[in-house]
Amino acid sequence: MMTEKSQNPLKEKTPSASPAVIYQTVEEIRRAWKPYKTSLSETGYERDTVIRIHRACSWLEQVEKLEASHDQQLILLWISLNTLYGVWNPKDRTPVSDASSWADFLKKIVKLDHDDCLASILRKHRKLVMAILEDEHLSKFFWQDPTPKRAGQSKKVMYDARTWYLEERWGLLLNRVMERIYLVRCQLVHGAATCGGKLNRTALRRCATMLGHLQPVFLTILINHGAREDWGLMCYPPLNQTDDQHA
Repeated sequence: MMTEKSQNPLKEKTPSASPAVIYQTVEEIRRAWKPYKTSLSETGYERDTVIRIHRACSWLEQVEKLEASHDQQLILLWISLNTLYGVWNPKDRTPVSDASSWADFLKKIVKLDHDDCLASILRKHRKLVMAILEDEHLSKFFWQDPTPKRAGQSKKVMYDARTWYLEERWGLLLNRVMERIYLVRCQLVHGAATCGGKLNRTALRRCATMLGHLQPVFLTILINHGAREDWGLMCYPPLNQTDDQHA
């Protein structure tokens, strides 16, 4: 017989000592989200969150279906992420800037990560994390003055990261990795890279791979612990109340 607690998917979950379970596929994500979605839809609570998850899965699903290049994978993955962090500024009647909105989103995700999903994924892919942080071409600091001196200085974060791992500063590690993935995203969407270009293949492959590991983690944390959170006004909501909600 199910208890009241097991029947209510919106009740807070308590931290668990068990290994973090991360939903890896869109099918797993949708299955885990379904009870929350039903309750939120029935009560009208946080309708925006329901649409955010639906939109995120729709783009993530394309990564699974398509034999896409790393250029395409990174763009699709970032769009999926953008559906979660994008926030509308009603005063200016425009979306809040990317740099501000995704930084706020990550801060909230880290706070909600009661199951240590981020720690699990950052530990598992430490070699990839360190490779991303070592690459000077992924450093905004380097591109301010692309010289050999700057190249060396931009790698300081890699050495700092060793300490962050020891001190388990997962939020700081996550932010530094995401800053570098964001730089590649900007290069692509602003036409600062050649499609399929050889010069950025390694960096692009690493960033697309890492974001592919992180986006399911973000969705896992949001589903398990963020269904009741206020994620801000959604950008460009569907005008038809029933649109964009059929996951």
